[in-house]
Amino acid sequence: MPETTADEDDPKTAQRAGTTDHADPLPLVPRRGRGAKIVRLAATGVILLLAFGAAAYVWEFYVAAPWTRDGTVRVQVANIAPQVAGQIVEVRVHDNQNVRKGDVLYVIDPVDFEVSVTSADAEVKNREADLQVKNAQSARRQALTTVSTSVEEKQQYAGQAKIAQAALESAQAQLRQAKINLERTQVKSTVNGRVTNLLMRVGDYARTGTSNISVVDTDSYWIDGYFEETKMPNIHVGDRADVKLMGFDPRLTGTVASITLGIATANAAASTQGLPDVNPVYTWVRLAQRVPVRIHIDHVPPEIPLIAGMTATVVVNGGRAPAPSWFMDLRARVSALTHATTAPTIEADRR
Repeated sequence: MPETTADEDDPKTAQRAGTTDHADPLPLVPRRGRGAKIVRLAATGVILLLAFGAAAYVWEFYVAAPWTRDGTVRVQVANIAPQVAGQIVEVRVHDNQNVRKGDVLYVIDPVDFEVSVTSADAEVKNREADLQVKNAQSARRQALTTVSTSVEEKQQYAGQAKIAQAALESAQAQLRQAKINLERTQVKSTVNGRVTNLLMRVGDYARTGTSNISVVDTDSYWIDGYFEETKMPNIHVGDRADVKLMGFDPRLTGTVASITLGIATANAAASTQGLPDVNPVYTWVRLAQRVPVRIHIDHVPPEIPLIAGMTATVVVNGGRAPAPSWFMDLRARVSALTHATTAPTIEADRR
């Protein structure tokens, strides 16, 4: 019989030997797992491409394209002053009322002016009668051929007729002026717009040439965008502009109408001795100047009420497509955050 050892008879030893000689092969990676890995890689690539595209888009509109969040809605205001003086007897409008050009705003007491019209009309009639008499006398003298009527007498009567004609024309001019002054007692709006900050009341005294009522000209709204001087090479008259007002989602569209050719500088002021007053500045802090650009408003959504002084974000697009709303919002928020974090530091450096 063959010899056996204790190790061979030991079941644990045999089990370890069998395990060493007959090891199971490694499991294969299923094909389904490989497909999921490829999908993940493809998705990562697509996301990277979109990220690069978005970065290029943001660079174009945030850095290259001229834009500013320092925009303001502007409007012209008609400060209306009476052309005649007198006590106000009637106010026909109230504060914030819409008016049309030619509407009567208030009335000045017309009694004195009506008297002036009556007096001037009577003077015209008197001068007409005098002219008729002078013309008749001159005609009779001119018709006489006797020696008793000299040439000097004829010229004298002809001159009197001309003087009477001149007096009549002067009286007619005074009558016309009196009628105009009477019409001016009804002070009218010179523009289409809205009455603002109305403080007058019946009984106030209106003085000639002194403004006492203001009307916002609703046909004159425009946008002033204050662009950094580094953005000015890409801004031209006629370029398209997109405007977003703070607090309103719809956007306004406009066109660059004009560019200011000068801004004030503190160094231009003279000191008490007439020398230039140059302010000391830190050479390492150089802030770009802001240049006003006037934007003509082409379209206003009906749900947006334009109010002078509103804050606006302005993007000059030139021939490019308009920037999306979400991007203009993001741009304004990033700029506001940047300004909020850097302004205290700059102010501290200045001090």
